[in-house]
Amino acid sequence: MEAKASARHVRVSPQKARRVVDLIRGKGATDAITTLTFAPQSASDPVKKVLESAIANCRVKADRESVAFDERELVVSAAFVDEGPTMKRFRPRAQGRAGRINKRTSHITVVVSQIEKKKGAR
Repeated sequence: MEAKASARHVRVSPQKARRVVDLIRGKGATDAITTLTFAPQSASDPVKKVLESAIANCRVKADRESVAFDERELVVSAAFVDEGPTMKRFRPRAQGRAGRINKRTSHITVVVSQIEKKKGAR
């Protein structure tokens, strides 16, 4: 069982969002939520929302397929940040010049999957 969620055009730079996403990749879903709750970075809020959305998507998918669902068995199997469109703004500088300011955006994607239980294992 695998589910995916993404947020597009998030107003945080991809470099800052990747720092946060690297914290949760490969962790259990509940551990990842706890990590993001107490992470001091501002990018942790949108990443946490995407992770919670992926967990909810997995719950809906399990209900649709009539499969037992346990949130504690979910693992963040993939999480990545792509660069979105950059908004370009200008700021006045000395001697009539203009300095360009890039306001970067991100596309955040999180994939959660259930741990496969091995049959016959004790």
